[in-house]
Amino acid sequence: MQFSSSLKFNHVFRRLYNKGDSCANRYLVIYCRKNGSKRNRIGLTVGAKLGHAVERNRLRRRLREIYRLHEGQFARGYDIVVVARTAAMQAPYRQLEGAYLRLAERLGIYAQEAYEETKDI
Repeated sequence: MQFSSSLKFNHVFRRLYNKGDSCANRYLVIYCRKNGSKRNRIGLTVGAKLGHAVERNRLRRRLREIYRLHEGQFARGYDIVVVARTAAMQAPYRQLEGAYLRLAERLGIYAQEAYEETKDI
């Protein structure tokens, strides 16, 4: 990821949950907050209730890939946490991608016109 790094610390996740903006749909919840730098920091949360480790890791890889492919259209300078919901485990990639990008757009951290171009592909 060219413009991003990972969120690792629990206190940063907690601060986002408490003070960040959030948006949710059937598959995901996204929390975001400005971080004061020129880079985004991304955190992914897939709870143990959602399935075995192999399934959870597959979902994490899919979410990471969605962000990586669309990284150029995301606004910079944000901490972003993506929390997966139960329905995300069974969702096809395209539905998951659409849900992710629509939430990011509603939060104002993703450019809509770029999303519409990729939707036609």
